[in-house]
Amino acid sequence: MGFYTQNLFSSFTSASSWFEVYAAFSTFMMLLRTAFHDLIPQQFRSLIVSKLESFFTKYQPNNEIRLKMNQFWDENLGDRNELFDAAQEYLPTRISHTYKSLKVGKLQDEKHIELAVDGSEDVVDEFEGTKFTWKLDEGSKEDSNNHNKKYSFELTFNEKHREKALDLYIPHVLKTYEAIKAERRIVRIYSRLDGYWNDSELSHPATFDSLALSPELKKDIIDDLERFQRRKEHYKKVGKPWKRGYLLYGPPGTGKSSLIAAMANYLKFDVYDLELTSIYSNSDLMRSMKEASNRSIVVIEDIDCNKEVQARSSGLSDDQDSVPDNEAAKVKTNRFTLSGLLNYMDGLWSSGGEERIIIFTTNHKEKIDPALLRPGRMDMHIHLSFLKGKAFRVLATNYLNIEGDHPLFEEIDGLLEKLEVTPAVVAEQLMRNEDPDDALETFVTFLKEMDKDSNCHLELRGTSE
Repeated sequence: MGFYTQNLFSSFTSASSWFEVYAAFSTFMMLLRTAFHDLIPQQFRSLIVSKLESFFTKYQPNNEIRLKMNQFWDENLGDRNELFDAAQEYLPTRISHTYKSLKVGKLQDEKHIELAVDGSEDVVDEFEGTKFTWKLDEGSKEDSNNHNKKYSFELTFNEKHREKALDLYIPHVLKTYEAIKAERRIVRIYSRLDGYWNDSELSHPATFDSLALSPELKKDIIDDLERFQRRKEHYKKVGKPWKRGYLLYGPPGTGKSSLIAAMANYLKFDVYDLELTSIYSNSDLMRSMKEASNRSIVVIEDIDCNKEVQARSSGLSDDQDSVPDNEAAKVKTNRFTLSGLLNYMDGLWSSGGEERIIIFTTNHKEKIDPALLRPGRMDMHIHLSFLKGKAFRVLATNYLNIEGDHPLFEEIDGLLEKLEVTPAVVAEQLMRNEDPDDALETFVTFLKEMDKDSNCHLELRGTSE
């Protein structure tokens, strides 16, 4: 026995013997690997690898960090933990087709089927090359019938990625959560009744794609809105309230209300329709504006027709003429004044809220007090005029599904250049016929009749002169 062991040891000491062992072992491993991939289904291979990783992990040093995000910050079900809510909305966006255990449902007000993690399977998210593992803890089984059941998410990652997790990954989850909330947000419109705001859902379907505006003007408006949204720190740096003013002016029927709805739908901002006739004093205006939420659009329509602003631009209202001198100052103080509106627009009163847009609409820009229109109050003046060729293409696409060119477009463009036709009138004409060719032919006839009538009026005017 000793002699055999000695000879065996001697043979293994030679280089050739070691090479033979290595070659045999390599061949065996290649055959094993081939058999593993060819004979064992993929699902079983994944299970085996997972079990092996779990087995060997137990014998490795514990270098994992676990962050627990409870549904509520304290055990008494106090304030909700926003990180929990963020994870609850974020993780369904990271679910791949390989997950086998999911929650599925459809809420009454939602259009799509919702997916959610159910706690029986981890969710692995890769962010900038680093893996982060999430697990939902649904509490103990004893509390399954308890309405106050405490849920939590557990986030696990390697300790060497601590700074990335806290400084980059978790802010990324929160930012994604805010984007999801904004996308799902239902825009509401508020109007004043008996001194209080009453709201309803803004169901106006207008979008920038559907607006009959020239592509250049449409791009300018969208760029300005997006620039306003992303410049919070800039407004803070220069010491200005985070607000923006727009003046929409032009003839009736040119789409001012539709543009406001499109802006609200694009930004997901609520709309506050402010009738100045419902405001009785400066303090009433201040209270109403303080009640308006952040991320909102305050609209004052047809401001040129508002007697309050016009009369008080001179410092006195019409009914003050009959008031005794010793009472005039009291009336002026207690009632709404132009200076009160200007103070709000300058930010003295609007500083209580942020990310707000103020919109004035008017049919006659020249009738508005210049003090209302200076930069810093009305920052962008948008002229909505009569319909021309480029904007007409949008209506032709929306109402008649005409993509590209059409033989009648050139003739229509020529007529629109000569005539003053609003988008509202054109839309009404296009809706009278479902066939695109018939609709355009009818519209051409309509424009020719308008052209003929306008020429007749010019001839009559020349004769009378």
